[in-house]
Parts: sequence; C-alpha cells; structure tokens
Amino acid sequence: MTSSSAILEVRNLRTSFFSSNNEVRAVDDVSFRVEKGKTLGLVGESGSGKSVAAMSILRLIGPPGKVLAGEILFQGRDLHAITERELRSIRGSRISMVFQEPMTALNPVLDVGSQIAEAVLAHPEVSKVSKREAWAHAVQAMRDVAIPDPDKRARDYPHQLSGGMRQRVMIAMALVCRPELLIADEPTTALDVTIQAQILELLADLQKRFGLSMILISHDLGVIAEVAETVAVMNAGKIVETGTVSDIFSSASHPYTQGLLAAVPRLGSSRTRQDLNA
Repeated sequence: MTSSSAILEVRNLRTSFFSSNNEVRAVDDVSFRVEKGKTLGLVGESGSGKSVAAMSILRLIGPPGKVLAGEILFQGRDLHAITERELRSIRGSRISMVFQEPMTALNPVLDVGSQIAEAVLAHPEVSKVSKREAWAHAVQAMRDVAIPDPDKRARDYPHQLSGGMRQRVMIAMALVCRPELLIADEPTTALDVTIQAQILELLADLQKRFGLSMILISHDLGVIAEVAETVAVMNAGKIVETGTVSDIFSSASHPYTQGLLAAVPRLGSSRTRQDLNA
C-alpha cells in the first residue's frame, strides 16, 4: 500500500529494450514517490531514462521494450497487476500525460477542439456526455489554460497555432477529464524563454486550482526549481539522488548532480562575459 501522503509510489521499476542479442536497461531498479498535491521533478540528461520511466507507469512501452519488474502503486492499487481494460479507465482520466513535441503528438488533420473532445468521449466512465457536451468541455479546458478566444481557437488546426498555444492545447487535453495526477514530459522544450515561463506559471496555477499532483520531467534544473518541491535525479537508467529542491540545489552529494548544477548557465560567469565580449 502507498503511504497516506503519497498518491503514487514506484518501487523497483525495471524496463528494458531488447535486440536479437542484447538488452538495454533503460530503467534499472528505480523507486520514487509523488506526494498528494505536490510536484516531483524527474531530471537528467537526454537518454537517462526519464520518459521511459513515465511511460512505464501507464504501460505505454511497446516492443522491443518491456516492463520486467516493479510495482506502480496509484492510491494503493498496483497498475501493473490490473487488466488493460481496467487501466484504460485510469489512463487519461485519473492519470494524464503531456507528451513531448506537441506538433507530432497532435493530429494534423483534426481541429484541436475535436482532439480535446475526443479525450472526454474516450472516458464515458468519467462523464457520459454527448458530442456537443464534449465540445463544450473542450472549449472550457482551453479557457482553463488561458487560450484566448477558445470558441474560435477550438476550430483551428495544430499548424495554425504557435508553439506555446500548441503546448497549452496538450495541457488542456490532459486536464479535460480532471485527473488527480499529471505527468508533464518536457513541457517547455523548444519554447523560447518567455513562453517557457508562461507555461511553468500556468502549470503551477492549474496545480493549485485543481489540487493536482504532478511529475515534471525535464533536463533543465532551472525548470525543475520553478515548479517542483522534490527532485529525483536520473542517470543511465538509475536514480542517483533524491531530495527537496533546496537540498539538491544547495548541497548535492552525487557527482552527477553536481555536474548538472555546474552546467547551468549563470549571469556574470566568466564564459558569459566572454560570450558578451565576443
């Protein structure tokens, strides 16, 4: 069972990818927990296993990958011990995920309102609604994530929206069924600094408004520091260090974490001065 304060507890998770004569351990004996109403930052460089760990939670790993071991306890229920049908009633409704690269995650031939409404219609156990009502839910979700003129924007196609607006659509789609846990995988990648700040502010606001618990996945420690209360640092498929944001940033003990912190650009550093003088 999960503790009373944890909404999700991952224990000894192991996920591998196989070729004809080789096994790559993408996630190797990983354990972490997410407290109710709090944000866990999962941080590490590209290829460290962050996204694979997140997708393993929802059993989204397909061949040649396979989840080999571990427990995924969501409110005390092991998601890896239930049927696919039971998991479908949880995936997208009680646990939602914002995937990387909204331009590829969104369907280019459907307007964004229809794609958000489809998320509602896919979960009749949450709310038995008509197509018209599902569309109204979609427009409201776009309003919740501060998309201007949502009634009009809902009829736009992904290519008609900016990168920041597409990311807001992805967040709206993830939240339209009012999940209890949101997994946000690199939600600010490829956005400029101003839009990044807006998306992070939006996520923090939505968390407070809806009482969300959240896993925020990023390679950027600055992003993690903005939103998360606790941090788990991943390297080569393993979690090498965990702690509060203040502990990790002030007294990181693992050399890998120290290296990540040292790589964060800082105003006034010698390299910054050299770049400005170039």
